[in-house]
Amino acid sequence: MGEYEKALADIDLIRSRMAASTTFRGFGPAALAATGGIALIVAGVQTAMLAEPMREPGLFFAGWIVAAVIAVLLIGAEVIVRARRHHGGLADAMIHNAIGQFLPAGAAGLALAAILGRFAPDAVWALPGLWQILVSLGLFAAAPSLPRGSLLAAGWYFLAGCAVLMLAAQGPTLSPWMMGLPFAVGQMILAAVVFRGPGDAHVG
Repeated sequence: MGEYEKALADIDLIRSRMAASTTFRGFGPAALAATGGIALIVAGVQTAMLAEPMREPGLFFAGWIVAAVIAVLLIGAEVIVRARRHHGGLADAMIHNAIGQFLPAGAAGLALAAILGRFAPDAVWALPGLWQILVSLGLFAAAPSLPRGSLLAAGWYFLAGCAVLMLAAQGPTLSPWMMGLPFAVGQMILAAVVFRGPGDAHVG
């Protein structure tokens, strides 16, 4: 490796270390709160349209997958704008670091859905609770680079996921509100934490 390549590698290493030790300010309260609202809307629509979700799990989960995609797009767009505003030249490294922290939990959620849907369709009632627990693990993993209050949201998702698993197992059943309420509350907690974070009270 030449001197030029070594210098570039050293710069990348420094950027990565700085990104890992800096509070990420790319998440904004507006998008986070909006995703909580989306969760409530989907829960309301499914309550009106799906009398027995366990008989139509494909429609049930299709609605939540669409909601998740919209949420990712909303949050992702705001992350790009805010990260460039708050982190300047470190923006790309900060975004990559944030994605790396949440990616394992997201991949695990997709894998669980595929495995249960293909090999254990009678157990899909467990997915809402498992997804909430995975969100909590993603937040705990990202906690060092998020505002301190994000641990409240991580704790909420973990407890809600456990509660949903216990409630759903009694049927077993799928309930739109066992998805909608925990995610709405969790996202609102995150939105409040970000809004009250240092330097964020005056931005959208």
